[in-house]
Amino acid sequence: MEHRMIFAGFGGQGVMLMGQLVAYAGMLEGKHVAWIPSYGPEMRGGTANCAVTVSDKPIASPIVYEPTAAIVLNQPSLEKFAPQLTPGGQLLINSSLISGISSRADINQVCLKANDLANQLGNLKVANMFLLGALIGLTEFIHIESVIEALKKVLPPHRHNLLEVNRQALQKGLEYVTSSSLGA
Repeated sequence: MEHRMIFAGFGGQGVMLMGQLVAYAGMLEGKHVAWIPSYGPEMRGGTANCAVTVSDKPIASPIVYEPTAAIVLNQPSLEKFAPQLTPGGQLLINSSLISGISSRADINQVCLKANDLANQLGNLKVANMFLLGALIGLTEFIHIESVIEALKKVLPPHRHNLLEVNRQALQKGLEYVTSSSLGA
């Protein structure tokens, strides 16, 4: 099975970190991975995004034209990437910052107030982890334990104090979709 994903938002929202974690977790599980960051004009209000592919088979092209899933952290990202999803794809929306959903009826859309949930944990920077945990819960393309292990490798040692809050956010995002009618 091949999972083609787009993670998008403003610079500083942890978009690239999500992509790195997914790619690293896929490698830890022995899967084929590709990660392409796109650093656009995010300092001027544009979107930062990355494309990640995780597959059981070799990946023909690292470029993601028709993603099977997208996590969008801001309105411009919703507008840009929702139309690109394949029918039946997963669209995860940070509804703390985005009002509304895509007009598409052929995709599964999950709204999660990620910023609000992150604030409840005392660290706004883990909003992305709620959404990533939810994506893992919906698709099961990698194991959450692999992402947590990847966090230990990707975060610099002076940030390891954030491992636990990131783990909690991932777990709560996963539980959100698996304990409601959204998951399974």
